[in-house]
Amino acid sequence: MPLNDDQNSDSDSSRLSESTASSSDSEYSRQSFNSDSSSKPSSPASSPPKVTTFDELMAATRNLSNWTLAHEIAVNASFCIKHEDYPQNSLAGTVKQIVHKAFWDHLESELNEDPPEYKHAIKLFEEIKEILLSFLTPGANRIHNQICEVLDTDLIRQQAEHNAVDIPGLANYIINTMGKLCAPIRDNDIKQLKATDNIVELLRQIFHVLDLMKVDMANYTIKSLRPYLWHNLVDYERTKFQEILEETPSALNLTTEWIKESIEDELSSISDESSSSPGADSSSKPIISPTLVLNNGYLKLLQWDYCKTFPETLITDEVRLQELREKLNQLKVIACVSLITNNMVGAAIVDVPDFADQLKRISLPLLEGMNKKSFDLKEALNAIGIQICSTVNKSLSERGLPTLSEEMQSNLMGQIAHIVEKNNPVCSLIDKRIQLFMRSLLALPTFQKCMPTMPGGLSVIQTEMEFLGSQYASIVNFNKKVYGPFYANILRKLLFPEAAMEKTEAETSSN
Repeated sequence: MPLNDDQNSDSDSSRLSESTASSSDSEYSRQSFNSDSSSKPSSPASSPPKVTTFDELMAATRNLSNWTLAHEIAVNASFCIKHEDYPQNSLAGTVKQIVHKAFWDHLESELNEDPPEYKHAIKLFEEIKEILLSFLTPGANRIHNQICEVLDTDLIRQQAEHNAVDIPGLANYIINTMGKLCAPIRDNDIKQLKATDNIVELLRQIFHVLDLMKVDMANYTIKSLRPYLWHNLVDYERTKFQEILEETPSALNLTTEWIKESIEDELSSISDESSSSPGADSSSKPIISPTLVLNNGYLKLLQWDYCKTFPETLITDEVRLQELREKLNQLKVIACVSLITNNMVGAAIVDVPDFADQLKRISLPLLEGMNKKSFDLKEALNAIGIQICSTVNKSLSERGLPTLSEEMQSNLMGQIAHIVEKNNPVCSLIDKRIQLFMRSLLALPTFQKCMPTMPGGLSVIQTEMEFLGSQYASIVNFNKKVYGPFYANILRKLLFPEAAMEKTEAETSSN
């Protein structure tokens, strides 16, 4: 945790358009770094990393990967950096282990010489000093000066010339300083360091704990900056995308095609409605809502063929949307199984407590990984059917009622197995109702927190649907805030080409 000696002391969202919008250092205790442990009154007060300007914060965001990282940090509350090492049985892990062992063995042999050789040990102390200093904020002058004074490598070299280096004393100071700077979660690691007698092993473990502290510091910094990132991310992403668009005019081609497909779908839907209504005026030009077009486009993402390239404006959320799609596919199957079971053996399960929860407990493990190419859905559905029949029969037996006949069980399992077939009527019905719920969710004002009414047949998955729906709406609403102006221009050109042409001509003549 960074220290500070001195105690000193969100963003407007752009709208898509009228037709498409929905939408220094105060001291902190160590407990603010990590709430897993209590703070220590004896530890110096500490402050979060100094936040300067947003441009300075984003100085490292020089390419698309860093831009994506900034988006991920802001929108993914669970995003963190993990300390990972190579597996011990891997080639890289073996090489690292050999090289490190050779280094520490060499250091031990140097310190065991008579007189001891301190060349490599001094380099280690110099590196430790730099790491400790990196944990401090600019205002932590007292502890900064203390670290530089105690770990003064020039002084240590002079002491080494006279064989007067107090390595245990230096190590003890380093451990105590680490104890002041570390997150509470590292307290046990610090205790273990204090219990280590072998000086070489102690130095090795010090570097290991320092590596862990670096990860802790990075995650704390991410957590501290997340609100600031979030409040500035809309303008930042829009500006960066505009820069990309100026350099690469084709950077909206896939997005334009995505919106164009949504318009074509809407025109097709209007045409079908007109043909089914004898009194409709087929000569009049259909009026299409830009908001409806855009929302339909977002709904298409839940059934996206991931062999196709994603629209450019949604690349940063592609993984999240794909995960949502996969989870929705699981829930769709569960809802289908529930509907079939209730229709066929509803009388037998009407008095079974928590049957819906039992059905989910049966189905979810068997549907795990169903979006992988190697997954056999038919086999999983057969297994689900068998277990449901077994559960129903067990409940009937416990209540002294006759179990399901062989014919009834065969029919139930057959109906469940048919879910895998293309254009299965039950599956199509559930899919339409899931789409209806998601469409209703997107139609809600962004400030409205309540969920729309859950369509019939989805009560078994209501909790999960509301959770996924909330995630989906959050992704969509944020995307509209960032890329609304770009979508508005595309929609204007596709829906109102005459007006767009007149505007272009006016701009040209004025120039």
